[in-house]
Amino acid sequence: MRIVAFFTMLSSVLLLGNCQQTYAGNAYRRAGAPVIHTQTPIPNQATSAYYNTAANPLIPTRPLAQPALPAPKPRWAKAVCVMDPRTGRVLYGYNENERRQVASIQKIITALCICDAGDMNHLITIKKEDWEKTGKTWLSQIAPGEQYTRGAMLRAMLTGSFNNVAYALARDAAGSEAAFANRMNARARRMKMHNSHFANPHGLPGPQYSTARDMAIAGCYAYVNPIIRTCVDAPSYHFILNNGKTRTMGNTNKLLHRADMQWVNGMKTGYTNAAGHCLVSSGTLNGRAVVVVVLGCPNRNSLWKESEKYLRWAMNM
Repeated sequence: MRIVAFFTMLSSVLLLGNCQQTYAGNAYRRAGAPVIHTQTPIPNQATSAYYNTAANPLIPTRPLAQPALPAPKPRWAKAVCVMDPRTGRVLYGYNENERRQVASIQKIITALCICDAGDMNHLITIKKEDWEKTGKTWLSQIAPGEQYTRGAMLRAMLTGSFNNVAYALARDAAGSEAAFANRMNARARRMKMHNSHFANPHGLPGPQYSTARDMAIAGCYAYVNPIIRTCVDAPSYHFILNNGKTRTMGNTNKLLHRADMQWVNGMKTGYTNAAGHCLVSSGTLNGRAVVVVVLGCPNRNSLWKESEKYLRWAMNM
């Protein structure tokens, strides 16, 4: 009898745990979050509103076929991950689970958190601390006391990779850099980025890390986010200053400027001495799409070459 009672109690506990997890998952989905695959943590195209091929021809309609040729070996990159954003399948990985500094490509996580905050017309007031906490790579034409919309600041951050803009977005959304980092880490956990931890919104060196595979997962989420897509796909952006003048900023992803690679449509560059040169890139061709993460290249030229190599390989070009 004691044995029967024990197993009855154990079954009740397990059932309660499963019910709590199901309720939490359903509540999260009701809040507008992407549904998570059981196989791979990316948005489910069958149920996510982001996957609307009629409204957005960039969204993949079919999964990537495994390329006919074996994957090329990296020549300069320290880590690589090639992922299908429709299925989340890793087509190729090289040191893809190695924890590394990833520099400004973690602004993709920042962008996802800003999109979670919503209201792209919300006005952000620029403060002096936005410069004091972010080292170099500033948008120097904005000044303390000026106000800009969240949407314009998000686009400036993703196009020009300005650290003071990233800090201002984070400070305004969460109240402090530390509070926003907590949001980034919570977002990473929800996306099942199990080898990542973030300490700031801009990617300057700190007690933080990610991996090529984790950043590919983030790239899949960004790929199907309609707000982020409009930012990372544009070769340039015309930022309107408070004085009415325009600051034209070119996208730091030079693959977007290539006439022979017009099917490339994103996504984000990064560089620090600790991280090396990094790029999350994406492309869409003939109904298929790919996300490529290349980390740790010694210079920009090698970064473009490595990224192009894996983009073309994945597309069977």
